[in-house]
Amino acid sequence: MGLVHADLRLSNPRLPELKPMQVNALVDSGAFMLCIPEEVASQLKLESLEERIVTIADGSQKKAPFVGPVEIRFDNRRTFVGAMVLGDEVLMGAIPMEDMDLVISPKEQKLVVNPAHPNFPVTVAKGFRVSAIPMEDMDVVIQKT
Repeated sequence: MGLVHADLRLSNPRLPELKPMQVNALVDSGAFMLCIPEEVASQLKLESLEERIVTIADGSQKKAPFVGPVEIRFDNRRTFVGAMVLGDEVLMGAIPMEDMDLVISPKEQKLVVNPAHPNFPVTVAKGFRVSAIPMEDMDVVIQKT
């Protein structure tokens, strides 16, 4: 599968008088956060909340400003997140994708609204604990060594 890009609308919900920005973002389900270049943070007048250490694709770590809030819109979905000011293009990771119930369509090589939930996002508020499942109900063989 090649690189997947998507057209997003980014805005600053604290300053609704500012025009939103249309951006073409790299979509990476292996990344977690929204990352934006300095130019986008500046245009949206995003407030720097703190500095964080971030691990980038090559495994190295660096300090980067964490700004927000940022409103992201895609199709009939939206979410509010913080963003790392990092890199030279907008990168949308798994957290905002999950929050908006978006998936990557490998066949089409594009970001799409989850076809199972076309009208509004569905999310999981809590997980389950494996320890809550009685061992006798699990199909697991435990061997002593």
